[in-house]
Amino acid sequence: MRIRFSERADKDYAGLPPYVRKAFAKQLDYLLTNLRHPSLRAKKFDAPENLWQARVDRNWRFYFKIEGDEYAIFAIIPHPK
Repeated sequence: MRIRFSERADKDYAGLPPYVRKAFAKQLDYLLTNLRHPSLRAKKFDAPENLWQARVDRNWRFYFKIEGDEYAIFAIIPHPK
């Protein structure tokens, strides 16, 4: 599997604090090796759109789709508590 960032995800990533970038990089490694890794807590967020949500840390989430052999990252945002 490969990772592809949308324009929005690129902008989101550019604005992340350094500690969130580091955590996000770790979570992407987990995503590439095991979608069901416990720390990701990945789940379908919107089934009809095939949109998934996964955890960066307690306060941040990222949203992605699985498209063929790619994970298409769409957004990295603070958790809407």
